[in-house]
Amino acid sequence: MKIVMLGAPGAGKGTQADMIADMFSIPHISTGDIFRENIKNGTELGAKAKGYMDKGELVPDELVCDLVVDRIQQDDCVKGYILDGFPRTIPQANALEEALKAIGQKLDYAIDIEVPDENIISRMSGRRSCTGCNAVYHVVYNPPKTEGICDKCGGKLVLRDDDKPETVKNRLNVYHEQTQPLIDFYKGTGVLHEVDGTQTMEKVFADIKNVIGA
Repeated sequence: MKIVMLGAPGAGKGTQADMIADMFSIPHISTGDIFRENIKNGTELGAKAKGYMDKGELVPDELVCDLVVDRIQQDDCVKGYILDGFPRTIPQANALEEALKAIGQKLDYAIDIEVPDENIISRMSGRRSCTGCNAVYHVVYNPPKTEGICDKCGGKLVLRDDDKPETVKNRLNVYHEQTQPLIDFYKGTGVLHEVDGTQTMEKVFADIKNVIGA
């Protein structure tokens, strides 16, 4: 079960990836986690990535792909894995296809969680994050018991810069420019499945299970 999750920032793909990972006992792999793990463990690939990150530069596609391929060959990936946040661009998708072919693997599913931009802006601008324990709430869908106060630790809830409407619009513009073409790419390889992400979390998950035959 080898899956790539696609969808705009705020579409809910991380949440769905966690649910699939739990159901199938396969790892949910994000590039951020891979970077942190390799840097923490002082690997050669991690040292290379850190060199770019310390200079504020993007880690080159080839190196990101090497890190991902190294990760998916670990023991916990024997039954499969879910990639979240990679590939982001067509060059990365091509590099991944070639790398998988070289180790005798191929993707089974690319699941695109479709949510209109206006829904995403509304969702994300309603988020509130705790300054104490980083718990996340939503003013409409998951409000705290006391407005502005975290239920868990009593910390102050704030709207993060990342979730402000103008920032979200910019992130969506980048997504449409760079990542949206991946939908056509995976449509061409025959593994793309689109799911309506405007539904409840449970209904989205049910639709994904139908796609992967669970």
